[in-house]
Amino acid sequence: MTGLKRSTSASGRGVVGVWSPLNLVQTNPVVKTSRGHGRCAAALPDNGWRPNASRAGVRVPKQSALPFLRRRGVVVAGAAVVVAAALGVGLALTNPFADDPAPKSASKVELPAADAVFDYQIGRPYPPAKGVTAVSRDRSAEPARGLYNVCYVNAFQAQPDALDWWEENHPDLILRDKGRRPVIDEDWDEALLDTSTEDKRARLSDVVGPWVDGCAESGFQAVELDNLDSYERSAGGLTKAHNAAFAKLLADRAHTAGLAVGQKNTTDLLPDRKEIGFDFAVAEECGQYDECGAYAEAYANRVFVIEYGDGGFRRACAGHGSELAVVQRDLDVAPRGSEEYVFRTC
Repeated sequence: MTGLKRSTSASGRGVVGVWSPLNLVQTNPVVKTSRGHGRCAAALPDNGWRPNASRAGVRVPKQSALPFLRRRGVVVAGAAVVVAAALGVGLALTNPFADDPAPKSASKVELPAADAVFDYQIGRPYPPAKGVTAVSRDRSAEPARGLYNVCYVNAFQAQPDALDWWEENHPDLILRDKGRRPVIDEDWDEALLDTSTEDKRARLSDVVGPWVDGCAESGFQAVELDNLDSYERSAGGLTKAHNAAFAKLLADRAHTAGLAVGQKNTTDLLPDRKEIGFDFAVAEECGQYDECGAYAEAYANRVFVIEYGDGGFRRACAGHGSELAVVQRDLDVAPRGSEEYVFRTC
C-alpha cells in the first residue's frame, strides 16, 4: 500500500497482568521474541483463559501479545487538502450518526493541556522522565500517578489471538469478503470488526464498551480509539460513515464515564470531530506527512504528536514544537533501559 500510513499501538505487549472483556484476567509473564514483540512465556490452563471469580465459566478473549505498530491509511494529497479537512470543507459524511442515541449526562471530562510534555508508553509502562506531564498507556496498564493519562484501546480490529473467540461468539461481527473469509489487516494479522450496520455497532459496543469503562475505572483521564481508519483496509466493506458512527457510540460512552476522547490519526474525519465527540488528537507522524497543522487548528493545539523518524521529528519540532506536545519514540515504543529505547522532546 504505497503512500499509505497506519496507526500505532501495542496492546498487551510487555504486560504481565491483563484485563479483557467481562473482567477476565491474564497472568502470563511476557518475554521478548526475536522481533522485539511481547509474547506469553507460558500458556494458561484451558488454552490461555482464566475466568474472573465474578464471571465464573465465561470465556472471552485475552489481550493480544502482539504489537499493533501501524500507520494510518490516509493518503495526503497536499497541505491544502489537509487544512480543508480540518476546516470541514468538502469532506462531511452523509448522516453517519442518525442511528445513535443521545448520550447520557456525562461526568466531568478533563481535557489535556495544550502545553503538555508527553510520553508514548503503549508498550511496557515505565516511570516517566522528569518533566513529563502526560502519558498514553495500554488499557491493561496502570495509569501514571499524578499525570494526565490516555488509555489506548484497539476498537476497530480483532487482536490476532482473539479471532477464535470472535468466531465462536460473534462470527457476524467480523467483516468478511465475498468468500465469507475474514477481511484481514495483513500487516498485523488482525481481522477487521464489522461496523457496517446499526445492529452490529450496538453489539460491538457491548464488547468494546466495557474496555472503555475499564479505562475510567482504572483512573485514566482519556481514551484513544485505535484503527479508526480500518475502512481504508476493508476492500470496500466499510465506509468512513460506518466507523464514525461506531466511534460516536464509544465517545458517548467515554464521556458518560468521565473520559476525554482522542481522535487517533485519520485526518479524513477531522470535519466530523465535533459530531463524533472527539476532544483532542493523538497524531502519529504528522510531521513526516505535513498534517500537524490540520490537527492543531482542529483541536486548538490539544494534540499529542508521536514521530518515529528523525526527519519527521525535526519537522514537527520546527513547525509546531512550541505549541504541540511532540515526542520521538522508537518503533517498538520500548521501555527505558532497553536497547531500542528512544525518547526525545522538542
